[in-house]
Amino acid sequence: MTSSDTPDNASTGQTGVAAMDWSAASADPQYRAAVVDLLGALAYGELAAFERLAEDAKLAPTLADKAELAKMASAEFHHFERLRDRLAEIGEEPTLAMDPFVAAYDGFHKQTAPSDWLEGLVKAYVGDSIASDFYREVAVRLDADTRALVLAVLDDTGHGGFAVEKVRAAIDAEPRVGGRLALWARRLMGEALSQSQRVVADRDALSTMLVGGVADGFDLAEVGRMFSRITEAHTKRMAALGLAA
Repeated sequence: MTSSDTPDNASTGQTGVAAMDWSAASADPQYRAAVVDLLGALAYGELAAFERLAEDAKLAPTLADKAELAKMASAEFHHFERLRDRLAEIGEEPTLAMDPFVAAYDGFHKQTAPSDWLEGLVKAYVGDSIASDFYREVAVRLDADTRALVLAVLDDTGHGGFAVEKVRAAIDAEPRVGGRLALWARRLMGEALSQSQRVVADRDALSTMLVGGVADGFDLAEVGRMFSRITEAHTKRMAALGLAA
């Protein structure tokens, strides 16, 4: 996944669950269920990213581009392995943890299949970055051990800089491309937010943790503010691509 433009709140002082390690925090069964959901969603997301990058490599116009995407795909698979191994380490079956999120991820990718190389680059940059922003928001509320793992697998695989370079070069060469890609990126943003909101709403433990703990309930206002921050970060990324948000 690509790096995020949102601030890393995990570096600030922590209280409650965020100040605990996994052994202490996981004593709460609802918190444990939320973390299993989170790691399952992340793991399938990384596996899907690996598959998508491998497919996108077939559209690459040069061997150098193909090799670059293959390297990024490999990085995504290593992230998947770390998450899979962590689920097994805490006594969870990885495939069962991932299964509730397959339909949402596959639905997003089915609705947003790119028609060419440039659309594939924009999709990877925009889509992965939105997901990264979402998980960074959630990471602020995690125990120290889980937070460290989540932030580690959100490390930039290099796709962000690669996509920006290639898309800006294509727009410089043919300015009309920019309008088409801007429309495509806006569609991606809408689809990604819709899928994310459905996942949060459907998973009770995850949504409750997202807004501050199992006793606080599902605060729609807080979730709305979170998605507003994600939208602001998206606008900055669009500017980096040379596209109008």
